[in-house]
Amino acid sequence: MKPLDLLIEPSVHEARKQLRGYVRHRIKLAIASLADDPRSAQTQPLDVTGIDVPAGVELRRLRLDRWRLVYAIHDEEGWVWVLGLYRRPPYDYDDLRELATRLGA
Repeated sequence: MKPLDLLIEPSVHEARKQLRGYVRHRIKLAIASLADDPRSAQTQPLDVTGIDVPAGVELRRLRLDRWRLVYAIHDEEGWVWVLGLYRRPPYDYDDLRELATRLGA
């Protein structure tokens, strides 16, 4: 399968810059890997019940220790869009509705 195009929100780049070197590097590698394998065993689909997500788009998350990458996949259009990088706790996915609006919902 051809790698998907990788889109990254500027806020993700900014958040990653604030992290320690080894964590920053792990997140950089994890983001890059999403283009080749966006549904790896380390990822999970997000519950989007009641959220208007565009047709063909799947929201997922990748857990890296205390960090979460929230991203969207559109197979037909051939992209992965990294929407957010968050520390958990306190992140609790309350902004999924807002993230979905970025996708054109």
